[in-house]
Amino acid sequence: MPGNNRNRRNNRNKKKRKQYGFYFDYTLLFVLVFIVGFGLTMIYSTSSYTAQIEEGDPEFYFRKQLIFTIIGFVLMIVETKILDYHYLKKLAVVIYIGGLLCMFLLKTPLGITRNGATRWIKIPGLGQFQPAELVKIGTIAMTALLIVKAGQNIKKFRTVIVICIIAGFAPALLVYVLSSNMSSALIVALISVVMTFVAYPGYKIYVALTGLAAVAFSAFYSWIKKMAASGNMTGKFRLNRILVWLNPEKYIDDKGYQTVQALYAIGSGGLFGKGLGKSLQKLGYIPESQNDMIFSVICEELGLFGAFCLIALFIVMLWRINHIAQNAPDLFGSMLATGVFAHIAIQVILNIAVVTNTIPNTGVSLPFISYGGTAAVFLLLELGVVFNISSQIKLER
Repeated sequence: MPGNNRNRRNNRNKKKRKQYGFYFDYTLLFVLVFIVGFGLTMIYSTSSYTAQIEEGDPEFYFRKQLIFTIIGFVLMIVETKILDYHYLKKLAVVIYIGGLLCMFLLKTPLGITRNGATRWIKIPGLGQFQPAELVKIGTIAMTALLIVKAGQNIKKFRTVIVICIIAGFAPALLVYVLSSNMSSALIVALISVVMTFVAYPGYKIYVALTGLAAVAFSAFYSWIKKMAASGNMTGKFRLNRILVWLNPEKYIDDKGYQTVQALYAIGSGGLFGKGLGKSLQKLGYIPESQNDMIFSVICEELGLFGAFCLIALFIVMLWRINHIAQNAPDLFGSMLATGVFAHIAIQVILNIAVVTNTIPNTGVSLPFISYGGTAAVFLLLELGVVFNISSQIKLER
C-alpha cells in the first residue's frame, strides 16, 4: 500500500510537470526577420546610386549593412539560446559606466568627425563604433536594476526622480555635451522616463508634469513664431532648426533643403508609390537618403500604403514585446523588455515625425531600416534579450 501511494504521488507530479511548457514568441521573430529583410532591400534601393557615385560600387552600403546584420543575428541567437538575461543584473553597472567612458573617447584621436559632428570612435582592427548606442543599452539595464533594487520605494515619486536622474538624465546630458547629439540624448532620457512610468503606480504627477510641459511648449512655440516672422537665421544651430521646421520652404536653399526634398518624395509617391527602385529623390536630391530620411523614399516608392504597412509591422513588433514584458518571469525581465519597447517605439515615432516635418529635424534613424552598423547590431542584441525573456515564460497548457 505505501508503494501504491508513492506511485500515485509520482503520477500526479508528472501530470503537473506536463501541464507547463516554455513560451517562445515566433510572431515576434517572424516580424523581426521581415522588417530586417525589408530594411536591407530599401537600403540597397536608396543607396545604390550614391554608392556608385562615391564608392564605384552600387552594393557598397548594402554589403556593409548585410555583414553587420548577420553579426547582429548571430549575437541575438547567442543571447536567446545560451545566455540568461539575469547576467545583465550583474553587468548593468559595468555596461552603464562602460558606455559613459566610451563617450569620452570621442574627445580623443579615436573620435571621427562627419558633417561637423563627432559621434563615432574608430577601434583599431574592428572599425567604427557609435558609443551612444551602448549608452542606450546601459540606460535600459541600469534603470531596470535600480527599479528592482528600489522595491516598495518605487511607490515614492522622489525615488522615481532619483532613478531617472542617475540612469537617464545624467547619461543623456553627457551624450549631448560630448557629441552634440540631441536625438540620442533625448532617446536616452525618454527610455528611463518610460520605464519608471511603467513601474511607478501613481500617474497623477506624470499627468501634472505633462500639463506643465504642454504650457511651457506653447509659450516657447509662440516666441519661436515671432522669431520666424522676422525671417532672420540666428547664430544658434538648434534655434535655426526650429525656424526651418516652421517654414522649410523659406530656407530651401540652405537648412531646409533636406526636409523639403523629403516632403517632395512623400507627396510624389501617392497612395501606392512609383514602384520599388523608381524613386527620383534618392538620385542625389535627398542627401544620404539611406540614413535618417529613408522613410521618405519608402513613401515615394511604395506609397502611403507601403508606409502604413511598415508602421503596422512595427506596431505588431511592439505589441509582442509588450506581451513579453507583461508576462516576464520577474520584475527585472519585465523592465528590460519595457526598456527595449521604449527604445524602439521612441525612435520609430521620432524618425517618422522628423521625416514628415511634424517635429524639427533631430537626425534619428529608423530602427532596422536605416543604414547603420552599430545600431543594427545593438538593436538585434536587445531583441535577443527579449527572446531570452520570452523563452523563460512558463506557459500553462
